[in-house]
Amino acid sequence: MHSSNFWHKKKVFITGHTGFKGTWLTLFLHSLGAEITGYSSPPSSTPYLFEQSNAMKKCRSFTGDITDYDSLLQVIKQNKPNIIFHLAAQPIVTASYKNPIDTFKVNVLGTAHVLEAAKHVDSVQVMINVTSDKCYENDGTGNRAFKESDRLGGHDPYSASKACAELVALSYQKSFFEYSPKLASVRAGNVIGGGDWAEDRLLPDIIRSYLHGATLNIRNPHAIRPWQHVLDPLHGYILLAEKLWDNDQYIDAWNFGPNNQTHITVHELIQSVIKLWDKPLNILLPTTLQPYEAPILTLDSTKAMSELGWSPKLPIEDSISWTVE
Repeated sequence: MHSSNFWHKKKVFITGHTGFKGTWLTLFLHSLGAEITGYSSPPSSTPYLFEQSNAMKKCRSFTGDITDYDSLLQVIKQNKPNIIFHLAAQPIVTASYKNPIDTFKVNVLGTAHVLEAAKHVDSVQVMINVTSDKCYENDGTGNRAFKESDRLGGHDPYSASKACAELVALSYQKSFFEYSPKLASVRAGNVIGGGDWAEDRLLPDIIRSYLHGATLNIRNPHAIRPWQHVLDPLHGYILLAEKLWDNDQYIDAWNFGPNNQTHITVHELIQSVIKLWDKPLNILLPTTLQPYEAPILTLDSTKAMSELGWSPKLPIEDSISWTVE
């Protein structure tokens, strides 16, 4: 549960506020009474959830690149936020194979820029650094779900960049943020939900295939992922920020993954959508060697459940149904 008035008039700064998760976070925090400023690169998908949802009317919106430190610092200084949520990223594994340098620039240097800017703005009391479930060193065996204390790593550039972003945040926390701002990193699963139109993401690709009568190209049909509705981890991020406000015991890394029942294969998720859509779908399986992606990825969120009182609320069936609708 959220404090009834904690967010009222709180000044919140969100990087990547125009993206899928960023838009939903903007809407969520606005409904709680926060005053939101967002900083994001121009939209990269069509349709555009930030526009469709009228989120632009619920925040002050600035267009910019987090690799441009001077511009970022100027906007943060100008708006004097109390809380920062850092979501801006290059979020696609396949894109990281095509453009590894850009991926590392945005995800690692960009994170350093946000942290450095926060260091110079006294109003900032709390910062939530959003990374990824893929930041863990994954040997692909799936022997157990990853805990926050597990080793960081990454085979592909995206995963490695998120592990690096974790290390950058930890360095800033230990070197510069002993008292303020209070910094925590959060790691969620594969989020789904309405308004996600990104390229090379499974559910948007399925919907596009249906809408355009196109063939769905699948890379790894047997890959197991921690699917979850976007609102579940966002609720966790918000709850953590509240806890951090006056208690530094929550300065740490936190998993916000789904229940074990929602760790299903790509194939199983596709079949669930086909059943809901009630129409056949042409699927093309890979005939050539695909860039490496870990076959199994699951998260252990016991710490968030026991120490924050957070828990995932939406079953996978409802999450898929809501997204398709």
